[in-house]
Amino acid sequence: MKALVTGATGLLGAHIVRALVEEGHSVRAFTRASSDLSGLEGLPFERIIGDVLDAESLRRAANGCEVLFHAATSFTYWGERLDDLEATAVEGTRHALDAAAAAGLRKVVLTSSSVVFGYRDEPAVLDESAVISDDDGQPPYVVAKVRQDLLALEHARLRRLDLCIACPTMAVGPFSPTLGPSNAVILTYLADPFRLTYPGGCNIVAACDVGRGHVLLANVGRPGERYILGGENLEWEDVHRIVADLCGVERPSVTAGHAALYIAAAGEELRARLSGRPPLTTRTQASMIGRYYWYSSAKARRAGYVARPPRNAIAEAVAWLVASRHVWRELRTRIRLHRDVYDERRTLRAREASLRTDLVERTFEM
Repeated sequence: MKALVTGATGLLGAHIVRALVEEGHSVRAFTRASSDLSGLEGLPFERIIGDVLDAESLRRAANGCEVLFHAATSFTYWGERLDDLEATAVEGTRHALDAAAAAGLRKVVLTSSSVVFGYRDEPAVLDESAVISDDDGQPPYVVAKVRQDLLALEHARLRRLDLCIACPTMAVGPFSPTLGPSNAVILTYLADPFRLTYPGGCNIVAACDVGRGHVLLANVGRPGERYILGGENLEWEDVHRIVADLCGVERPSVTAGHAALYIAAAGEELRARLSGRPPLTTRTQASMIGRYYWYSSAKARRAGYVARPPRNAIAEAVAWLVASRHVWRELRTRIRLHRDVYDERRTLRAREASLRTDLVERTFEM
């Protein structure tokens, strides 16, 4: 297939590109002129420069393609107003669907998030039948994603587009030029001298498995359906124990409450403002602690989706993180990596080597 991928330089976008290349498909990556392409280095793809808020650039990019993977959105709990997040999530999606309709694309796969299905205050698992509204007091990012989904489903129906929606859980892994909230979970624990954990839980998945899941949905996803692409549901203490074991640091010894986490997050935001670096955690994220963001991927698995265990997912993310600029020297000296991390690093390098070709990237100014 000839695929157009918006948001191709983000964590999930880069893994969608990789999954497509692995399967021998032709990829057109839609990026801003200022985008950091380091996560796509060495891959064969055609670069198209534009912006999802520029409808005309999207229309030109979609010409000649068969499938659109629309992954361009901001995943952040810091420094973004709802209006800005919604502009990209909602208006960007409207433009993308209009471009797909105009170009006669056979399929659109939209990247959403599992958070659109909400959470529970007790350890209960949610699936695609769960519903939340955009006025439930959710963080701006969640509100923007809920509104994006609603717009996409209705607009695709009006445009008679074959659209399905991928809803990844907390995806960790390599190749993102920014740290992002998911990978920051690992770094937050490593940087914490008190080795705190907290109540509640999440669903961890490898970003590469999410990328392959998107390509699967392009082939078998049913129109108008949403699919949760996740891994395993874990208590936060379990997540932190895995990180500790893989990095050779102490396991969590204290379970912190909301007040302590909120104060710590406020301090981290102050540090971020003074240093100019994004915070590892925020007060918005602290307000979400104690909840269970647990989800079932049974629907996607019935379609052929496969996800590796969370220990493998976290080990792969650690293998990339410790060699990246996101881990500072002092922290790196305190880490003693488990052999599982080295195994994932070797596997990652072998997989990357198999993707390298002598094809020259072509850039078109839009």
